[in-house]
Amino acid sequence: MTTFDDILEEIGQFGRCQIRIVALFCLVSMPFPCAYVGIVFQGFTPEHWCRDPGVSEISEHCGWSLQDARRVTVPLVNTSVGVGYSQCERYNIDWNSTNITCDYPEGDTNQAQHIASPVKPCTDGWKYDYEGRQSFVTEFDLVCADAWYVDMFQASLNVGFLVGSITIGYLADKIGRMKSFMLTNFVIAVTGILVATSPNYISLLVFRALYGFGVKGGWMVGYVLLTELVGVGYRRTVGVTYQMFFSLGLLVLALLAYIIPNWRWLQVVFTVPYICFLSYYWFVPESPRWLISQNNKAKALEITQKIAKENRKTLTKNIESLEDDSTDSSSSASFMDLIKTPKLRKYTFILSFNWFTSAVVYQGLVMRLGIAGGNVYLDFLISGIVEFPAAFLILLTIERIGRRLPFAAANIVSGAACLITAFIPDSMFWLKTTVACIGRLGITMAFEMVVFVNTELYPTVIRNLGVSACSTLCDIGGIVAPFLLYRLAVIWIELPLIIFGALAFVAGGLVLLLPETKGVPLPETIGDIECPNSNKENHLKSQQIENLLSSDVSSNKDDTTV
Repeated sequence: MTTFDDILEEIGQFGRCQIRIVALFCLVSMPFPCAYVGIVFQGFTPEHWCRDPGVSEISEHCGWSLQDARRVTVPLVNTSVGVGYSQCERYNIDWNSTNITCDYPEGDTNQAQHIASPVKPCTDGWKYDYEGRQSFVTEFDLVCADAWYVDMFQASLNVGFLVGSITIGYLADKIGRMKSFMLTNFVIAVTGILVATSPNYISLLVFRALYGFGVKGGWMVGYVLLTELVGVGYRRTVGVTYQMFFSLGLLVLALLAYIIPNWRWLQVVFTVPYICFLSYYWFVPESPRWLISQNNKAKALEITQKIAKENRKTLTKNIESLEDDSTDSSSSASFMDLIKTPKLRKYTFILSFNWFTSAVVYQGLVMRLGIAGGNVYLDFLISGIVEFPAAFLILLTIERIGRRLPFAAANIVSGAACLITAFIPDSMFWLKTTVACIGRLGITMAFEMVVFVNTELYPTVIRNLGVSACSTLCDIGGIVAPFLLYRLAVIWIELPLIIFGALAFVAGGLVLLLPETKGVPLPETIGDIECPNSNKENHLKSQQIENLLSSDVSSNKDDTTV
């Protein structure tokens, strides 16, 4: 029986048509980081302190700077980074009854005079040192007691990711890849504009979750469609390239955030590409592989002939004889199969923990740029550039060294870099930045490698279920990451790095317990997992039979010639 992979060998495994479609969908990957880590800019929390209406009038009359007014109204307190001005309390003084002059803030005598003054919470709002820019934090005053609402902004996105990846994945198998992709882009276009026009923070969180529902689902459908349209030998390269454009999107995000000072307009710009992606309806065909699985061979033949024509190839094989190369037994697979045997339980636990760790550490390191001080735009740009070598290192090592050692090393290097960065003083800025970038490179490699290692370890009968179940921990990690980062940073700003380093170290050590999959045939059944030697013997026997058959054919040809 002929499979679609056999058809691809004839019409082109990576011809002009596939290159065009890959290029179009790489554009889909670029705006993904705008949703994924856009909180660094949209939810940026600048220096802030209590607003005092009484001092505001005097400050305006005397021409005081923001720092002058802060010295007058705010006490010094101990913070996670040392002694600094309080962000949540101010002096409780009736300034109209004092005899201060315009030169009052000059010098340090005012702090001594205020040392016994009572303090009170910020009941009249806050002042922000943000140079004409606006984030949703400054608009909704999400600081002090309400600071945890910022965590919810990112958590709600990851809730949408979790629900969207499951729901859209199901729809993609039922109604088709392109219909699901069009649906996600419509959802993103509507909810993206609703996020930008949210009248209050509660509606913002709801629309943000729906926005995440579409973004993650659409990105996954694009990944699946690309891997189904190209030959087996090109799938890994296409997958890595697709993820590389995610890294390119990080650089574009930093540039857009620098140019656009308002978080609402920034959200509108994030949404515009998805409106444009609706035009893909006329440029990208449905997956012939999916059509064959639905027994719609007439439509599959039509699309396959168009691909062959664009690739300047000729289709000669009869597509009516095509066999669906997806396994039927996967439809009856259940979660219990993932923990059915000792080895499968081990694989499921280790891979799930690595998905969770990759999401927590990656998102945590990116979001940390918004609270670490310094130039957030420059720091974000540098850290984005660092991601590019990750894809090249993966392609260079996985076929030469294998999967397990580079995967483990990436986690361990990332963990070590996080721990070292935590104890480097801020005065050694470039050393601290360099080590942090190495950590970012390591976790990026680990994040990209867990995808295909997960695919190669599970047998065919439960492969899709295994990847889906384990990768849900990625979204759960994304829900946890903002709370882990922002709440622990209040105690000590470097404390999250200690947690990230410990998680990455443990993840790397667990990876060493996994088997090497380089050069090993993909397992077909659960029995192949528990008895891998039998799978190798069957693979070797099949190769011997193929060699024997080919030698018989050649000898028959020789006899015929004689």
